[in-house]
Amino acid sequence: MNSLDPAVSFQMDARTDAQGVGFFETALEGKPGHEKTRTEQIGLVFGSGRKGQTYVYWRGDELFELPVSYWTSLDRWVNSPGYVDGTADFNRGINPRCLECHSTYFQTVESPRPGFHYDRTNFVLGISCERCHGAGAEHMRQHSAGAAAGVNGVGETNRVTVAKTPPVGIERDRQIDVCAQCHGGIGSGITPAFSFKPGTTLASYISLESDPRARVDVHGNQVALLEKSRCFQSSPSLTCSTCHELHAPEREATSYSDKCLTCHQASACPTFSKMPRQAATNCIDCHMPLQSSTSLAVDMEDERVAVKVRSHWIQGYPSSGAEHQRTKP
Repeated sequence: MNSLDPAVSFQMDARTDAQGVGFFETALEGKPGHEKTRTEQIGLVFGSGRKGQTYVYWRGDELFELPVSYWTSLDRWVNSPGYVDGTADFNRGINPRCLECHSTYFQTVESPRPGFHYDRTNFVLGISCERCHGAGAEHMRQHSAGAAAGVNGVGETNRVTVAKTPPVGIERDRQIDVCAQCHGGIGSGITPAFSFKPGTTLASYISLESDPRARVDVHGNQVALLEKSRCFQSSPSLTCSTCHELHAPEREATSYSDKCLTCHQASACPTFSKMPRQAATNCIDCHMPLQSSTSLAVDMEDERVAVKVRSHWIQGYPSSGAEHQRTKP
């Protein structure tokens, strides 16, 4: 991968040794034949690959973001978000709040050295059941207790009520909190990372931006945008899971229009009669359009590419073709 600075380039490769296959990022700086190189082995991968992947490496018990990521929609290597093109920086540490949104658990460890330190043997990658439903051990305890109490000493069946597992059966604000721990903005931790328990009040664990006048970026704070929406404010039962099927692969965005049409009539849309037939029931692209993030962009070669994210502020938007995915720095 080349960069804006012709003296800086990156190489991605796989190598096989006694431990098996390893994947590496190498930065090369300087004129050909006189390059200064630095190579780090990819330790962990974040991202499913649907939109892209970012890679990190271990330095002792610390994690650092590698400077090159993969962007699926462009089918190419790009500078990792936050990295400036033309530089070979390997010193961007991963803080616990980053991991809190992109994994299930990381155990932090005390260290006399500054930085963020983790137990390399005690972490859970991906987003598992427990991030939304709480501790699996408690779920097992409830159902085991219910099974044991189901039949009394004389062979008669007792009626046993087992508590529902969050977010099922809890009030809407607490359901939204489950999603907001990752989709409510960067925020700052009040308690140690991974302390939040589904069903409790998120504000006791993470401080999020709460100024209703603040401009909310489309990246990372879908909850605040949804809460601005008239649909959300007028429908007490509307939550994130009203549209998102959380236990199924993510659908194409336009297919969520069927959720809109459970409350709204397509014919009530002012532009319905002017639309092509195939667009007449596509609520999403008009009322939740893709917008360029002001906080997430990547530098590559001679241009800065703003990442587009779908707005969760459901409203009418002016029809405009003026916004482009690629913008010059």
